[in-house]
Amino acid sequence: MTALRLLPVVTCALLLGACASQPKPLQGGYVEALTPHAAVQGEHTGAMVRWGGRIVQVEPRTDATCFEMIATRLTATGRPYWASDDTNGRFIACRAGFYDPAVFEINREVTFTGRIAGYDSRRVGEYDYRFPRVEADVVYLWPKRERVDVITRPAPWPWWGYW
Repeated sequence: MTALRLLPVVTCALLLGACASQPKPLQGGYVEALTPHAAVQGEHTGAMVRWGGRIVQVEPRTDATCFEMIATRLTATGRPYWASDDTNGRFIACRAGFYDPAVFEINREVTFTGRIAGYDSRRVGEYDYRFPRVEADVVYLWPKRERVDVITRPAPWPWWGYW
């Protein structure tokens, strides 16, 4: 009898959990296996991609704003993994218009969708690095992650706990 009472609760929890999805601007069909690191190994100009990561530098220009990014894996919702040092290389994403560097700060998480428009060579320190350049259709700035410290206190008496 108890199992029958739990069945609707478990079913509702599973159905509501399945509703979690990507933000609408990030939905679509993209070449998920193509990372920035893999893109510089071959010629992939014109490929539709959804890449994200952390901002290294923001360069406002007269007609567009370009973002130099460190790419990381994306979660199922399209958000970059934040605690990952597993980077997929670097890339540059440009979008028409002005994006304020005070809002798009260093280390903020951003996801882009667009096409690979070509490749740029720049220096990272003393190293000549080949960046894939994305002409972005969508620039999605994720909200800052809030750190929450959970403090558990010891039981005030020895028989504390589940009965």
